[in-house]
Amino acid sequence: MIGRAALVALSLTGTATMAAPTYTILGYDDLDGWAADDHAAALAVFTQTCGDIARPDWARLCAHAKDGPAARDFFETFFLPVLIEDGTPMLFTGYYEPEITGSLIPDETYRHPIYALPPDGTAGTYSRREIEEDQPFRGLDLEIAWLADPVDLFFLQVQGSGRIRMPGNHMIRVGYAGKNGRDYTSIGMALVDRGVFTADQVSAPVIRQWVRDNPEQGQALLWQNDSYVYFRMVNEVPPELGPLGAMNRSITPLRSIAVDPAITLLGAPVWIEKDGDDPLRRLMVAQDTGSAIKGAQRADVYYGTGDAAGVAAGNVKDGGRMVVLMPVEYALSKLRDPLAY
Repeated sequence: MIGRAALVALSLTGTATMAAPTYTILGYDDLDGWAADDHAAALAVFTQTCGDIARPDWARLCAHAKDGPAARDFFETFFLPVLIEDGTPMLFTGYYEPEITGSLIPDETYRHPIYALPPDGTAGTYSRREIEEDQPFRGLDLEIAWLADPVDLFFLQVQGSGRIRMPGNHMIRVGYAGKNGRDYTSIGMALVDRGVFTADQVSAPVIRQWVRDNPEQGQALLWQNDSYVYFRMVNEVPPELGPLGAMNRSITPLRSIAVDPAITLLGAPVWIEKDGDDPLRRLMVAQDTGSAIKGAQRADVYYGTGDAAGVAAGNVKDGGRMVVLMPVEYALSKLRDPLAY
């Protein structure tokens, strides 16, 4: 994921200063809704990436996880719930895998290319506006597919992966390949600064509709974000599985989250208590990252593929808390020494 968790960057008005993380060990009785969750579903997702964690303190429990233990007993026996805090309030956002209509051949309808990563070192040469307006990559055979709507292309880049449905119902999948290295500018923040929306009003669906309703101003708004994402064809993932996350494994709707890997180990189980209109109390697995996901109490929930998932994900901007499940010995070591590996 790129900034596949960058939806928050579309809407936030500021970022609090982060303090050094603190670690508090909780009991499972402290986790709201723990007993009611489907622990077996969480264990199935956990085992998909557990073996990829290159830590000796995880090896024994990952081996045991593959033996089909009673799921709830497994987590309660091998892990301790640890609340990690750094002085910033919890923020949950959501992301998804778009499914967009496109074509392999440009025409009057399909005019906006999805570019592959340039092989000659020019990926960082141009801004978004220069790439789209001056078309420096035209004739270099870098076009993977073509889209009808520049807004779809922009949000495909925000998410970092997607499915493109071709005429005749043929589907291709694209994933993140690289970017131009320019700074990401929040277009949601720009709309708030202009007074078009308040911070509480702005969201991905709201931004998308505003750009479509105001095409000239909308195009100028998109060009304010110099950051540009390049893609690659993804052929190694079966269509019934989710896109690849940061661990190079498919992620699972409403069981995979993106986290800050500087604080939360990729592959770790994470209990979330998301508030808001659609609250969630469930055990997730940290299997992805995102450029906007920074801090101990920060997570992006993967909602799945397609328009319905996009609507659900785009409306998430909720508080609550997240609690990382750590192997017992590791959790105790963090309590003694927060700088322990």
